[in-house]
Amino acid sequence: MFEEDDVDLNYPDSVNPHSRDASVPSTGVCGVSVLSCLLLACSYVGSLYVWRSDLPRDHPAVIKRRFTSVLIVSTLSPLFVWTWKEFAGIRSSQSLLALMGIRVEGLLAAATLPLLLTMVLFLGPLIQLGMDCSWDFDGLKVGFDPRFWLLCLSDMRWLRNQVVAPLTEELVFRACMLPMLAPCAGLSLAIFTCPLFFGVAHFHHVIELLRFRQGTVGGIILSAVFQFSYTAVFGTYTAFVFVRTGQCTPSCYYYCHYDDDDYY
Repeated sequence: MFEEDDVDLNYPDSVNPHSRDASVPSTGVCGVSVLSCLLLACSYVGSLYVWRSDLPRDHPAVIKRRFTSVLIVSTLSPLFVWTWKEFAGIRSSQSLLALMGIRVEGLLAAATLPLLLTMVLFLGPLIQLGMDCSWDFDGLKVGFDPRFWLLCLSDMRWLRNQVVAPLTEELVFRACMLPMLAPCAGLSLAIFTCPLFFGVAHFHHVIELLRFRQGTVGGIILSAVFQFSYTAVFGTYTAFVFVRTGQCTPSCYYYCHYDDDDYY
């Protein structure tokens, strides 16, 4: 156990960046923080491969088994933060859940304002979608049809991309890792370092692409590097939103990754 560091992790209650980065613990605490994040990331990705299967990742049976794995790891992920706090001797005036951005206060604003900001960032694709799609009354009725949503909920790929992956990745890679990195690096640097774990975690797709020979080796590696780049950039954006709002709300995920296949 390290000696207790007088570090008050109150960043969700304030938007003053100078007060957040005022205290930086010892090098030993930084080592514990980085190792804790690395262990959590490895646990998340490694849980996807505890099941032996010759089926591709988009097969419903594979998706269901991976649901089980990541939900278990995500449920246990707050224990990583609690263990890190106890072992590193970090003190905080907030509860564990509040530290992870799980709170009711300010939830509505944190869920809607970042979503509107994200829509502004994607204004170009939105305009293109509006020009390419028919927006008559019959088309709008589909969104209010219960049968449409029942069909979505019965689709394992839709559940993976739109429900399970956004919730679990936001919890593990943002809500758990940012509090662990902030006392070490300060919030400003943690916003940029935390997404690196998120980006590297996506390299596991190379395993399956090579296994099923879905492209050349060079093309697969290049695709993985590109995926790492944009997931790291997107992770930086969501980390910034997390710090500014103090809320673990994956609304940006739901918007940005609609109909995306880049999840586990």
